[in-house]
Amino acid sequence: MQAQPQTTTAAISWMGVTWYRRVIWLQALTALAVAVTMLAAGISPAAAAKPNRSGDSASSFQSCRDMLRNGATMPLDDLRTAIGADVALNQYGLSGGGVGVAVIDTGVNRVGGLEGNNTVVDGPDFSFDALQDTLRHRDLHGHGTNMAAIIAANNSASGDGVAQGAHVVNVKVGAGDGTVDASQVIAAIDWVVQNRDLNGNNIRVISLAYATDSAQDYRLDPLAHAVQSAWNHGIVVVVAGGNDGRGIARLGNPAINPYVIAVGNAQQTPSDGWRVPASSSTGDGVRNPDLVAPGTHIMSAGVGGSYLVNSHPSAVCETNNGALYLRGTGTSQAAAATAGAAALLLEQRPDLSPDQVKYLLTSTATNIGQRVEVQGHGLLNLAAAITAPTPGAQATQTHAPTTGLGSLDAARGSFHVGIEGDYLQGEMTAFGGDWNAPVWAPASAAGVAWSDQTFGNGDNSWSGGTWSGATWSGATWSGATWSGGTWSGATWSGATWSGATWSGATWSGATWSGATWSGATWSGATWSGSNWS
Repeated sequence: MQAQPQTTTAAISWMGVTWYRRVIWLQALTALAVAVTMLAAGISPAAAAKPNRSGDSASSFQSCRDMLRNGATMPLDDLRTAIGADVALNQYGLSGGGVGVAVIDTGVNRVGGLEGNNTVVDGPDFSFDALQDTLRHRDLHGHGTNMAAIIAANNSASGDGVAQGAHVVNVKVGAGDGTVDASQVIAAIDWVVQNRDLNGNNIRVISLAYATDSAQDYRLDPLAHAVQSAWNHGIVVVVAGGNDGRGIARLGNPAINPYVIAVGNAQQTPSDGWRVPASSSTGDGVRNPDLVAPGTHIMSAGVGGSYLVNSHPSAVCETNNGALYLRGTGTSQAAAATAGAAALLLEQRPDLSPDQVKYLLTSTATNIGQRVEVQGHGLLNLAAAITAPTPGAQATQTHAPTTGLGSLDAARGSFHVGIEGDYLQGEMTAFGGDWNAPVWAPASAAGVAWSDQTFGNGDNSWSGGTWSGATWSGATWSGATWSGGTWSGATWSGATWSGATWSGATWSGATWSGATWSGATWSGATWSGSNWS
């Protein structure tokens, strides 16, 4: 019987961050410019974050029936068949019921296929969108909802997700433009570890389609340490390997951590069967993808008015009732499918450790004839994993453990949020606090970083939703309200801030145009997917 999780919220308001940390505020306010762009187009942020209904969807998109006629498009039902999820359901009754999958991403909307009771449970919102009540938890970008549907959609126009009986815990870190810092992802992972059993959520899997191009040793890297902590506390962490192709021969961070399940993209071709496309990141011969899964031209849920839908209309289709679907390619999609597979195994055998889940998935993968650096152990074969015996000591991994004592800035790699000439850099978090690795790392390893850990000078803590002295609660800012004011040399010309609306707002000296936001975006090597085509 599926657990009955309840909505979990965190109070969020920006306070207690010193003015010289100007880049933090600049990033937060810029994320809100998504709302400005939508309002200018006649779309309210709240409406844009909800699924389209009959009568208000864009008629310019192709029909989903036409998209599915394209042989290159893989609906969710075909993905399920390809990996054996239909066998898991039809022969063994496995749907993922009772298992929680934390989707740490851009948010998850309750669109078609994700509308069932308790299918989506809202955790905290660590993104810069959380400044505004109407944007909190909602997916203005579209990536997170697309991932969630691959995992747990039930009766969508594209079919069912891999684990359609599981519930998704929505832990939002990415703003509407995709902006996110590694410190936000670390905070989200630590929250999941601390709250994995809250309200019966039973979070056993993390789906993380995030990667930076950091070259820092995984044993030192804070982001790699955070996923290690989750793994050691019984949570299977599935990470997209990245879309950097053959040239770099290195997986993204935190997929570089050899304990977690790093997933590459596989594509079914008419002539050669399953192959790994050239865009899927290649290992170095030591740390390779653990396996590959279908991730090419996957048709999954879309969000009306979102960044991805507006930026890639050729990848969007529309049903008769106005629901939108988005076709994407990348290791993001492959990782989401694998996260769903892990949920099915954990429903079947709840006592499995993360090491045992990884062993079952990798030891039963199908060799598709490519180098181990490219395919890892091969193509995900859930039907074989379900029938394989529970492994013993042979499943135990013995890689060198992480310490987390390295550099937060190095964990970011070359991706720094901010505007040109004014980026978030150094050992400072996106929430305005100083990073204190020697204090954070052991607390994260112990699974208490969220509630008990102090940061910086000792007065910055994560406790009940606060981090580094910054609390969030809608549109209030301690000691400062927005009403035509100037901010550290950056004037919001003619801008009035009134609750959740911007009226006639322009940003003096800095241009906002969707994809021009410098820094981390939900594409390329940062959010490890995807090619929306």
